[in-house]
Amino acid sequence: MDDRARQEGLVPLKDVVADCTRRWFQDALKEARAGDAAMQVLVGQMYHNGYGVPKNDQKANAWITKASKYRSSVWKVSDKRPGYNASDSDSDDNEKIVMKS
Repeated sequence: MDDRARQEGLVPLKDVVADCTRRWFQDALKEARAGDAAMQVLVGQMYHNGYGVPKNDQKANAWITKASKYRSSVWKVSDKRPGYNASDSDSDDNEKIVMKS
């Protein structure tokens, strides 16, 4: 950040986004530790993708495993982007939609 921006109190957008994702991770982690299965999935996804936290596949798998005790479908979304859940459409499915004319 240059001196002028610092004097005006401007913060680069990338720094704002990084701070938001770190705080989102901390909030999700708190809920995951309290037993929320959806947040356990989210924390696993965030660790898997390095989103708001350094990438760590070992921790990602640990959180997904913990969540899978409550929802077996979590493995379907374990490698998806943060926030993706089993009820979302999955473009990776082998099923194809056939449109009739």
